[in-house]
Amino acid sequence: MAIMALTSNFMKNPRIIAVVLIVVAVFIGYFGFKGPYKLGLDLNGGTHLVYQADVSHVASGDVSASMQALRDVIENRINVFGVAEPFVQTEEANIGGQKVEKLVVELPGVTDIDKAVAIIGQTPVLDFRIATTTTEGTTTVASFIPTALTGRLLEKATVEFDTRTGEPKVSLQFNSEGKDLFAKITKENIGNVIGIFLDNKPISTPVVREAITNGQAQISGGFTPVEARDLVRNLNYGALPVPITLIGSQTIGASLGADALNKSVQAGIIGFIVIALFLILWYRLPGLVASLALVIYVALNLALFKLIPVTLTSTGLAAFILSIGMAVDANILIFERMKEELKKGLSLDEAIHEGFKRAWTSIRDGNLSSLITAAILFFFATTALIKGFALVFGLGVLVSMFTAITISRTFLIAIVPKKKSVTEKPLIKFLFGNGFNFLKK
Repeated sequence: MAIMALTSNFMKNPRIIAVVLIVVAVFIGYFGFKGPYKLGLDLNGGTHLVYQADVSHVASGDVSASMQALRDVIENRINVFGVAEPFVQTEEANIGGQKVEKLVVELPGVTDIDKAVAIIGQTPVLDFRIATTTTEGTTTVASFIPTALTGRLLEKATVEFDTRTGEPKVSLQFNSEGKDLFAKITKENIGNVIGIFLDNKPISTPVVREAITNGQAQISGGFTPVEARDLVRNLNYGALPVPITLIGSQTIGASLGADALNKSVQAGIIGFIVIALFLILWYRLPGLVASLALVIYVALNLALFKLIPVTLTSTGLAAFILSIGMAVDANILIFERMKEELKKGLSLDEAIHEGFKRAWTSIRDGNLSSLITAAILFFFATTALIKGFALVFGLGVLVSMFTAITISRTFLIAIVPKKKSVTEKPLIKFLFGNGFNFLKK
């Protein structure tokens, strides 16, 4: 019972809660302000690559799915090489009245274009084609017709060795979709040749003896053990569903990224100082409390950026600075409501409680509309920059609601005098007043 009573008294004492909040804020601040953070291409430097995808052999209805599969494969491939926060996106362009499918790849921290191209280019294009012959006059021409069976449908690849010759072979296992498609192709082409192509080169041309329904195929292309191992590794990292050609590249130097980061941080610091000065000069002691709450707000956001983690770009930093203004807006609404309650003759303690109560609906509705906007931008944006802006802005709005309603309120309640008679003293009236009317004689 004694422990419960002590806990109850502790929770009812705003001064103790305020001290606890400050201590917690110091620890969070230490974690939040201590780098490093994940930085985007524009702040960290890196490589920007643009590829054109060859979808000429893909059915029009399958282009979108093939490009999405291409994006996923490339992203998985890049992740294997440990590139931090790669950005991979498909785009559709119209050049000369013709639709062109593009793949945009951004690799933060990778400033060697040759290395970046190698990371992407080492992924093989695997597909199966049916052999046909056509007669042109007296000449018989052999050709291969592409099928829908590509590396996109590959589940895994393994190295096996022929028990008689010891020759290494690559065994392929398709997923359920590929298994059904492979069974259909082999069933319809018994006695025919099905070519297995890697990067548009035939590496195996087996004759189909019977329908293969287990979704397995073998490549025996005269590999050395090392070649078979490397091919299996690359196929398992992801075989490209369509070929791609590099059509553009750009390198952003680390020095340019560092300069952009420094300028963004400087802008944020200057903006914070200006806001804090305004709050303190206009709202005096409550303004000082709001400035302290803003410091905690910044620390909480920075800690969240590291915990989630959030990849910071220049647009993300702009959203963070903008959200500081949102946090100030909530405090100003609260202080103005407090002023109105004080004019009614309420004590400071009563005015604070009533002011927060009246301001809450306006803060809730304003921040809710901002959160809806952030959600729409995040889920419907087509670029990582806009998504990053929306994520940082949304987090900032949520944290600003917490700091304005909880932290600012707790600090104010902890420092206000409880007796109404004390509130009439000149010093107290000055500290909790607002504006520059103290300059008037």
